[in-house]
Amino acid sequence: MLQITDLAKYYNGQTVFSGFDMQLPAGRFKVLLGPSGCGKSTLFNALTGVTSKDAGTIVWQGKEVAHLGRLCAYMHQKDLLLPWFSLMDNALLPVKTRGRNMATARKRAETLFSRLGLAGYESHRPNQVSGGMRQRCALVRTLMFDRDLILLDEPLSALDAITRQRLQHLLLLLQTEFAKTILMITHDVDEALLLADDIFVSSSLPMAVIQQIHLDLPKPRAFDDPCLLQIKADILAYLVKGEAV
Repeated sequence: MLQITDLAKYYNGQTVFSGFDMQLPAGRFKVLLGPSGCGKSTLFNALTGVTSKDAGTIVWQGKEVAHLGRLCAYMHQKDLLLPWFSLMDNALLPVKTRGRNMATARKRAETLFSRLGLAGYESHRPNQVSGGMRQRCALVRTLMFDRDLILLDEPLSALDAITRQRLQHLLLLLQTEFAKTILMITHDVDEALLLADDIFVSSSLPMAVIQQIHLDLPKPRAFDDPCLLQIKADILAYLVKGEAV
């Protein structure tokens, strides 16, 4: 579905990443795991056209494209909800900007609100609900883009540990219930192990993939699974090694 080859980005004379390769088959949940500040978000910015790439190719479904800006849905670290809009109006923004049928879209959004535990809060504004509920609304908005590929930039990192754990299973729904292909970046090893089919472990700057791990374990997964605990120990060793690169 997606093939990235020799992607490079330089900033103020510094290499953020170069020669970056990745393949993402349809239906997979792939996680790029690396330390904070290693260039993961810069990679997403280059993939989506927020910033230009300096080298490399991006091939989407067999066709080379400049970027994935209009081909994917992008969920950020912050919920980015407009404070003067209701939750429902925020969720419907992708439809409003594209001139789609609002009546049909509203029915779909109402179904998603119900599915993600937001029923009854449609008219609330972002400052009237919790951070977890705002992020659920952001997830609904992401689904309203109706894209096959979803990029997740540490979407739960701003939440407390309990809320974060509760929302992780909702991210799994993107794959299991909504049949999306997902590329996620995180620095949280446990989160990667709970969600990913494939993990790319990256080094610190300049960012490079130092290990690929394929997880064929069924989901949902438990933190105390002995197999996961061993993989976690291996990943932590790779991350320590990557810091020394």
